[in-house]
Amino acid sequence: MRPLLRFWPDIRAKLHIYVTIVILTFLANAIALFVPSFIGRIVDGPIADRDLGALWWPLAAVLVIGVVEAVALWGRRMIAARVVSQWEITWRARIYDRLQYLSIGVHDSWESGQLLSRAVQDLSQLRRFFAFGAPFIISTPFVILTGIVMLTVMEPLFGLVLVLMAVPTSIGIAVFNTKYLLLSRDSQDTQGVISTQVEESVQGIRIIKAFGRAPWVSARFDAISRGLRRLELRKAYLDSWLWSGTMTLPRLAMLAIVALGAWGIIDGWTTLGTVVAAVSLTMVVRIPVEMLGFLLSDALMSATAAARYWEVMDTENDITDEGGDIDDSPTPRRFRGELEFRDVSFRFADATTDALHGVDLRIGPGRTLALVGTTGTGKTTLASLVPRLHDVTGGAITIDGTDIRDLPVNEVRRLVSVSFEDPILFSATVRENVVMGAPGSSDEEVWRALEVAQAADFVRALPAGLDTAVGEQGLSLSGGQRQRLALGRAVIGRPRILVLDDPLSAVDVATEERVQRALREVLADSTTLVIAHRSSTTALADEVAVLDGGRIVARGTHDDLLASSPLYRELMGAEALPAGVDASPRTDSPASDPLPSPEVPR
Repeated sequence: MRPLLRFWPDIRAKLHIYVTIVILTFLANAIALFVPSFIGRIVDGPIADRDLGALWWPLAAVLVIGVVEAVALWGRRMIAARVVSQWEITWRARIYDRLQYLSIGVHDSWESGQLLSRAVQDLSQLRRFFAFGAPFIISTPFVILTGIVMLTVMEPLFGLVLVLMAVPTSIGIAVFNTKYLLLSRDSQDTQGVISTQVEESVQGIRIIKAFGRAPWVSARFDAISRGLRRLELRKAYLDSWLWSGTMTLPRLAMLAIVALGAWGIIDGWTTLGTVVAAVSLTMVVRIPVEMLGFLLSDALMSATAAARYWEVMDTENDITDEGGDIDDSPTPRRFRGELEFRDVSFRFADATTDALHGVDLRIGPGRTLALVGTTGTGKTTLASLVPRLHDVTGGAITIDGTDIRDLPVNEVRRLVSVSFEDPILFSATVRENVVMGAPGSSDEEVWRALEVAQAADFVRALPAGLDTAVGEQGLSLSGGQRQRLALGRAVIGRPRILVLDDPLSAVDVATEERVQRALREVLADSTTLVIAHRSSTTALADEVAVLDGGRIVARGTHDDLLASSPLYRELMGAEALPAGVDASPRTDSPASDPLPSPEVPR
């Protein structure tokens, strides 16, 4: 239950209100315990004496008790709904905020469905628990204890019967807690896996249909669902035993009290009214006892939900400012935009070898460097290091000589704008997607960015222009249109450093060339690192670097590398070769490609 106790600071802030909820819960349940006493008085009084006039005041008392119980229940629900719903909003906002600040490496280690189930299903479970389960768990033992005391006052022997009933109940609860907690965790984790499968199937529906793989994904989903069913059946098995025990024991207690009461009436040491009151009181106490099974199941599922919530909240953020936090509004500084990689190495957390080794590059202010290489050589990884989506594991990346790890994270991301090959658009309008790159931009600035990205013409042709909703992930647009909108988002803020990870792979060569020329004209002062696969792109760059096996194996201009690097010629293809250059495949090792002289200064 320790994960649930970690919500104490939020509960303490509203403790006076939550105590009121618990008191109202106790009142609504405990006040019914007084009804049997009045029933006993009616049996031994008006009924035994055949005095109809004496019947009215105990009936009026029972009516008042019923009204007080109804008012307490109404008040508890109204107050609890208001307070607990606000807690749910607060906790959901916290986990969402936490997810925004965790590094990409942390996100990569979690399945999206697991995060989704924690932010939605687990917090809904916690809301229900704190609104209903917790007040009843706190008040129910006191209700049962009050009932035992009242029964003991009526007749000590009857009270002893209920105390004896509590012993096997406590043993059963202890065994149930241990087993049910483990099953509850497995069940909720499996629900997260199911969320992941549903999300992947929805996002990949085009691939599933294109390859006719619906039966395969359905079979996989069915297998996971059957696993969840097995866990839920095991939970139901434990539940059934606990419920059977908590329902059987009170009835056995009632049977014992009836038997003892009959003996007492015959023997003369008790009255019929006392026996009727005792049996009625046992029936009232039976309700909270039987609820224990449900309450314990709910508490254990809530403890599991809380543990899953705190797993996310306790995850350490490995990319922060110097103080360990992240400043949302750092003081802006002026930078010229010199970007330098100094002996940079990088290794993923779950890898055994480096993805990048000793990378040395320098891009002067306003200059453009094209990075080329075969698939899997680390180009995208290198690009992701610039805005600190990952941090280097060796060496340093500097802007104007300052290690980016010494700069506030959001200062780096203000300076660096990124456009990836896989464009991500949000369920919003065209304007909102583009302005995300520079909040507060005017429509004029939006159109200027779209002109640079060669997207203005097709945006004007959309039904509502800038106000057109692009749909989830922009799937209502073509791949090239999505890429150009994402590029517009990257350039609208006129960043000091622009990182382009093959952002125009889905457009034709002519459009790509127009975009590149527009970028050089409009963002002449921006330092640009572009990952390229086409000679038309590298030819426009001031310098080209060839990455192979995580290392820079050649550097120079497009023409120089065509003449000196077999790997570069192979990457660019024969159509990029000038006359007289041999187009035969390379036979040398990557490490043997000579670096152009002189060396680029660090």
